[in-house]
Amino acid sequence: MTKNRTFTCGLDAAIAVMGGKWKGLILFALQDGPVRFGELRRAVPGISERVLILQLREMETTGLLHREVYHQVPPKVEYSLTEFGDSLNTAMAALGEWGEEHLERIEAIPWSDVK
Repeated sequence: MTKNRTFTCGLDAAIAVMGGKWKGLILFALQDGPVRFGELRRAVPGISERVLILQLREMETTGLLHREVYHQVPPKVEYSLTEFGDSLNTAMAALGEWGEEHLERIEAIPWSDVK
């Protein structure tokens, strides 16, 4: 039996659901509708196939996305945002705008010195 997690605030809860390097980029890639696995991998540069599979499984478990399997030859699988995932994507839009606005400054940070 697993114990439900208690959060200190809404931000803590949101970060728990979307935390990590890749989930935000996956959410962004799914914003315009269903996407197949190969398209998703190309839309998220730098992610390995293994990590993408793990992230997609976790996002499906948390209810952020829906995985639709089409029983055909060749097999076809599409991923799409749930209402829950779409609402998180909407909330993250402001963060993305902040990043765009401060992109030059952020790129100039000597990240090797940041601990």
